[in-house]
Amino acid sequence: MIGLSGRVALVTGASRGIGRAIAVRLAGQGASLVAAARGDNAQRTVDEILSAGGAAEFIAMDVTEAGAADAAVKAMVERHGRIDILVNNAGIARDQLVLRMKRDDWEAVLATNLTAAFALTQAALKPMIKQRSGRLISISSVVGQGGNAGQANYAASKAGLIGFTKSVALEVASRGITANVVAPGLIDTDMTRAIAEDTRAEWASKVPLRRLGQPDDVAWAVCFLASDEASYITGQVVAVNGGMYM
Repeated sequence: MIGLSGRVALVTGASRGIGRAIAVRLAGQGASLVAAARGDNAQRTVDEILSAGGAAEFIAMDVTEAGAADAAVKAMVERHGRIDILVNNAGIARDQLVLRMKRDDWEAVLATNLTAAFALTQAALKPMIKQRSGRLISISSVVGQGGNAGQANYAASKAGLIGFTKSVALEVASRGITANVVAPGLIDTDMTRAIAEDTRAEWASKVPLRRLGQPDDVAWAVCFLASDEASYITGQVVAVNGGMYM
């Protein structure tokens, strides 16, 4: 069992899919969980954690709003006295070929997937540096590593998270803070279920393990990176993709 007792964690996009699984697993390992999503969408995640005997609360948050990151972290520190784990998971996809892609769709994806991670990381680093400890974990994608036709905006945002995280890792390593990326492959979530069945089948055929991943596959990787056992790992990309991209 990975011990996260006494740690306070913030997970964005925690209402469903990978984000929900990450929140539930972190809490299951003992972390006090703050689940962030728009409106009260993360309430179900919190209810699941509480019913299992864990500690959790939700915070209404649109990660693209100016000042939202600072307000969320400030509220956490005022309530819990610290923030130990930040998981930048919130993300959207607006797929289209580059020639047809609207500027608004490009900017919306970059704002949610990349710029919000910058704002939250910047906000979380202030208390983490004072603590001289912290875990920064961002959820990228196999698409950010290998690209994908029709997803230039999504791929750019997820590739950007990798470069951003490596830079942050170099800047804050001396303060006892690690920064890493988890890059999922084809995971069975609402987002991938919206993809045409023939396209999903084609992608799945490229996975050496011959199956789609589950949200928990990603969640356990995050739990490990958040733990003391991963204290000597920073600036790395942990691929959870069944061998889809090596």
